[in-house]
Amino acid sequence: MSPLMLRQIWSLVETTQTQVLLSLDDDRLVQWLLRQLKAQRSLDSHETHLFSAYIQSRLPLIRDLAQSRRAIV
Repeated sequence: MSPLMLRQIWSLVETTQTQVLLSLDDDRLVQWLLRQLKAQRSLDSHETHLFSAYIQSRLPLIRDLAQSRRAIV
């Protein structure tokens, strides 16, 4: 996965409302994030699979970041 792709994912996570990140179950959150990424740029099936696998593997971190953002607000 390229650095640009990684930046896109984490930028999206940072700009997504905390409530969204915490309220969706794992599968729905992965699908929601993928839809947002696809709205930003065209993804082929290989990129979609890479993004999906990466997001799935980082869900605990994504949720931890959202929890910490919620605690600050």
